Amino acid sequence: MTQQNAARLFQAVKQDQALQERLKATANPEAFIKIARERGYEFTAEELDSEIGKLSEEDLATIVNPGWGNRRHLTPR
Repeated sequence: MTQQNAARLFQAVKQDQALQERLKATANPEAFIKIARERGYEFTAEELDSEIGKLSEEDLATIVNPGWGNRRHLTPR
């Protein structure tokens, strides 16, 4: 169930500019998880990593650089 929360968070991030900005501002997984927890999403760093691994490069770029749109040349991993 908690891993599904990580997946749901990534869906929410695509639609919430304020959340995108907050998450983009942190490179620390624990800070990322803390922000997510404040929004009601519970998951571990391992579950977060697993869900990040499932994202396409375009989706990951949208989360990391939401103002720039999909950029295939980015490799944020």
